[in-house]
Amino acid sequence: MGGAVVDDGPPGVKAVSVFFKELIREFDVGYSDTAWISSILLAMLYGTGPLCSVLVNRFGCRPVMMVGGLFASLGMILASFATSIIHIYLCTGVITGLGLALNFQQRPLANGLAAAGSPVALCCLSPLGQILQDKYGWRGGFLILGGILLNCCACGALMRPLLPPKKLEDGTAQAVEEEKPKKKLLDFSVFKDRGFLIYTVAASIMVLGLFVPPVFVVSYAKGLGYEDTKSALLLTILGFVDMFARPASGLIAGLKWVRPRTVYLFSFAMLFNGITDLVGSQAKDYTGLVVFCIFFGMSYGMVGALQFEVLMTIVGTEKFSSAIGLVLLMEAFAVLLGPPGAGRLLDTTHQYMHVFLLAGCEVTVSAIVIALGNFLCLSGRKEDPEAKMEMAVTTTEMEGLNCVVEEDEEATMGKEMGEDCAQKAGEAE
Repeated sequence: MGGAVVDDGPPGVKAVSVFFKELIREFDVGYSDTAWISSILLAMLYGTGPLCSVLVNRFGCRPVMMVGGLFASLGMILASFATSIIHIYLCTGVITGLGLALNFQQRPLANGLAAAGSPVALCCLSPLGQILQDKYGWRGGFLILGGILLNCCACGALMRPLLPPKKLEDGTAQAVEEEKPKKKLLDFSVFKDRGFLIYTVAASIMVLGLFVPPVFVVSYAKGLGYEDTKSALLLTILGFVDMFARPASGLIAGLKWVRPRTVYLFSFAMLFNGITDLVGSQAKDYTGLVVFCIFFGMSYGMVGALQFEVLMTIVGTEKFSSAIGLVLLMEAFAVLLGPPGAGRLLDTTHQYMHVFLLAGCEVTVSAIVIALGNFLCLSGRKEDPEAKMEMAVTTTEMEGLNCVVEEDEEATMGKEMGEDCAQKAGEAE
């Protein structure tokens, strides 16, 4: 659980939707009101990225993650004593969201391993949340989940601080360190990059609808009359498929002929997700929702595996840390509107079909924006540096091989000519 919370859409955000029906009955509110819980939590995760980077650079990963675990646990425990939906916004949304954000480390390896753990956690948390709600009510479920989140502290305690580099006796290392320019926390020059602007606009549109289906699919099944445990199983199916889709997408994106075109692969993943929402809106029974969750898990896993890879391809490794912080900050505003807007639509129409249609249209539009923007504005602008390097190495190797072949041919011809001369001299004698 501690490692799984650093995903782009953490399992806790999706698993908390299991409690929405009970919260609606408890506080006599609408779907749009309960959807604010997920939106505020996601906005805290996205919007506080720069703050978390400052704290990690100042105090290190270990204390920041441990404090984050305490905040995440404290928020859920306090929410179990809530007397109004506003209290849950503040406790689960703000406090728990901040705590989970402090566990988000912008390190590729850590994020990759955590992203792999997220769908595994989702497979377990959804049925667990439903079981806890059935046995102890939503208050007891929140209390126990708060205890589970304390595992973030244990994960943080296992983080080993980085050792400072050994200083040479002549002070060379210190001189080199002083010569290095200080890295900016946020490099706003990335906004001059057209590719970054296109990516930011597309990603902001995408998150308006990306998280809507996982938030509402359990309530969708319950609205069709299926029992709570069976409805919660849908998120388990989604997470199980997601678990295999992520590494598979990463392997495909790493292929030599695909890597220069990862933007289009990412656009296809977004289009796949949007079309899945549009088709899934027509589901009328549990079987239809299961099929929807399978395809949604595939497309969601593809999006999760490719989004930061594409951003790094666009801006480069040097500006990636600033770019990801700014993108998450922009997405934080968009994600505040997505689920609550869908909830308001559900309160008005009382039909989940319109909610899924809206989400599908938003994600499909984002796919079109990034694909057309890249094709019309960025195609031919510059080639992938890694591809250029590979081509340069290949050319150099070929030239070297040609030189070797030519030298061998010259040596062979020289040897043959020498033998012919020697033979003619022997005949003359």
